[in-house]
Amino acid sequence: MEQSIQGYLGSLQLGEVQLFKNLTMVPVVSDYDNGLGYITLGEALGAGSIEIREISEGGSVPELRVVNRAGKIVLILDGEELVGARQNRIVNTTILVAAGTEIVIPVSCVEQGRWTYKSDVFSSKHRMMSPSIRQVKAMDVNASLRSTGRYRSDQSAIWQEVAGLASRRGAVSESMDMDHVFDKEAPVIKEYLEGFVLVDRQVGAVFLVNGKVVGNHLRLRPQGQR
Repeated sequence: MEQSIQGYLGSLQLGEVQLFKNLTMVPVVSDYDNGLGYITLGEALGAGSIEIREISEGGSVPELRVVNRAGKIVLILDGEELVGARQNRIVNTTILVAAGTEIVIPVSCVEQGRWTYKSDVFSSKHRMMSPSIRQVKAMDVNASLRSTGRYRSDQSAIWQEVAGLASRRGAVSESMDMDHVFDKEAPVIKEYLEGFVLVDRQVGAVFLVNGKVVGNHLRLRPQGQR
């Protein structure tokens, strides 16, 4: 794995800058083939080959159960939002779930005011938590990992960050749900998405707002994918 990461990082190149309103996207491209042969969580959920549930009927806020029935590794990304079951969650760290295995994953709640079932299993809306909240979560998870060996967040801090985001966006809901903020901002998000295009061999991007770097995302390309 370490050799794959080193080889991948050494292959990265920057593509042509794209600009829409105040947002700049710099594509990151690569020809590197890591040979892992994984599929994404969204792909696995779409195929019905993975199932994510509460850890038990009563549930546990910081944990969920994942059953991978796919014949491939499934990649679950740090910050991916899972909606449904007793309350919506986000994933605390990036995880590779081996084919044909069942594991428990560390998560955080992003819906403070609900603890009742909406569905038996979780689904995905193919989106990540906001960069600012993800940064707060990452600091707490890293501190927890150093002190306890567990990928736990400061749940109160995340609820506070979600509440602040909802207030700023005028999207306060009864359950203080991060999902409601994204739904309210969907037209604006759609406009920005349509303002950019994916380029050949793109594996990620660097994002700038008003000329200041605000985030980046990279994805290892599975074997055979272009």
